[in-house]
Amino acid sequence: MKLVYWQENIFKVNLIFFILIFFLVSCSDQIEQEHDAQTFNSLIEEYDFHPSKINIVIKDNIDIKGRPTTAGSLALEDNIAEDNAYLVQKLLDNNFHIAGKANLSEWANFRSYYSVSGWSSIGGQTYNIVGLDFNPCGSSSGSAVAVAVGIVDVAIGTETNGSISCPSSVNGIVGMKPTVGLVSRTGIIPISVSQDTAGPMGKNVTIVARTLEAIAGYDPKDSATAEIPQNFDFNFLENLKQSSLKGKRLGVLQSDLSDRHANELLNKLQTILEQAGAEVVLLNDQRAYPYEDEYFLLKYEFKTGLEDYLLNATESKKTLEEIIYFNEQNAETVMPFFGQEILLESLETENLIEQYQRAIDATQKTKAETIAFLKSNKLDAFVGLTRGPAWKINYEGGDDKAMDDVPSFSMGGFAAISGLPHLTVPFFQMDQFPIGVSFIGLPWSDKRILELGAALEREFTNYDGKDFIAMENTPIKSSFLIIDVRSDAEVLEGQLQDSVHIEWTQIADSIDTVTSSKDQQIYLYCRSGGRAGRAELILKDLGYQNVENLGSIEQASNILDRKILKLAN
Repeated sequence: MKLVYWQENIFKVNLIFFILIFFLVSCSDQIEQEHDAQTFNSLIEEYDFHPSKINIVIKDNIDIKGRPTTAGSLALEDNIAEDNAYLVQKLLDNNFHIAGKANLSEWANFRSYYSVSGWSSIGGQTYNIVGLDFNPCGSSSGSAVAVAVGIVDVAIGTETNGSISCPSSVNGIVGMKPTVGLVSRTGIIPISVSQDTAGPMGKNVTIVARTLEAIAGYDPKDSATAEIPQNFDFNFLENLKQSSLKGKRLGVLQSDLSDRHANELLNKLQTILEQAGAEVVLLNDQRAYPYEDEYFLLKYEFKTGLEDYLLNATESKKTLEEIIYFNEQNAETVMPFFGQEILLESLETENLIEQYQRAIDATQKTKAETIAFLKSNKLDAFVGLTRGPAWKINYEGGDDKAMDDVPSFSMGGFAAISGLPHLTVPFFQMDQFPIGVSFIGLPWSDKRILELGAALEREFTNYDGKDFIAMENTPIKSSFLIIDVRSDAEVLEGQLQDSVHIEWTQIADSIDTVTSSKDQQIYLYCRSGGRAGRAELILKDLGYQNVENLGSIEQASNILDRKILKLAN
């Protein structure tokens, strides 16, 4: 009897212990998921925060001593930096505190033509601040989102072509791509020695200018920094508060004349600039973009630059070929959504020196044309819309396919090729999606560009047109649609994240305005499920077959893993 009693108690103790461990693991997973949702999965590593210094996060293609530098790739998860990147050390010397490593598009979006911005095999998917279905752009995705959600006031990103300006614009923050050569690239995993630069991304122009002051300057290990003029003024904060658009001559780059949404915003921008005293010039831009030459240049320089970096790194893989082989051997975890065509093409550029020289000549010609365009029109800067709105995350076709579903325009390509300073400042919206305004200037005009941005930022506080441009004729297509069919009064009490509101009595008349096709998955909810059930029958009678009644708002929240947001949210 005693033995049986003892065995029964041991069984109970083990059962309780098992339940306790299961509970703790489940809670841990839930806390981690909630943390990821709150941060939009912007960080790969989160360190401690300093109470008095400026906390900043660093993109994970930049060396921090004692931490892995991965470029988002599992292939480099053991690449522990022995020293700080030059710019990281300058930050530490100027009262900044490193608070974390930011996620990025793997290999800075230079692995596949079908890549999904913000995804890496190290960090997973970073999300746009508008919602978890939307892409944050890249490659400095985590840097932008960490600022946008308020983890830090400023972050460091890198750009070869659009990797600071695009995620800054679509997440509604300030982003600065400096003149190439103003900031050292030592200790950064490269793509292109011709176009790469690091730059600050922050909540306002002031913190961005403060950070650029800290990281700019000559580095004997980066020859591009030797081009900084001897009389260059590094006092970026000076005159920011007094800066003005009055009397400035600004040339409007008309992003995409075929898009009516872009045209409407450009017209508003022109009016705002003129009211602020600027002279606005509508430019006739006849420049031709050297797409093929630029891309060959990037592929050629990526292989040589990466292998130069790996030569002195702790990582055991020392060649691009070894990286490619690792990816092939670990395809399930490294390449679940897209391949590595660009890495393979980069490998094939070896010894194509004559084609590389032609590519250099072509891009240098474009740079000369762009500088001449600025000077001949006697401009203080180009100005225009940075980028179109965020697109849906799409793992089946990548960014290019997803961008087909939204208005697409941009103006940063020529600045990237030409190494020019490019600042984006949040100003407009299309529906709920942020749209930045860009200033692009001559080489080494970074201080002037920041002053223009600060002046526009002040205009925003006085701008009475903060209602946004609605894309009513071009609804963003999603994999599924959530519809709240309750009354207006009920919606004021709270609405499900990412849902649209159509009262059930109006569902037949309004459904066409929010759906992309009759095959789209539609989820309905109300207070208890009754009205959602009636709406379901109406939609099925209209030919919508993938319709599901989820019941109450609380049930829909649990099933779809969406928050219930109050009106103020």
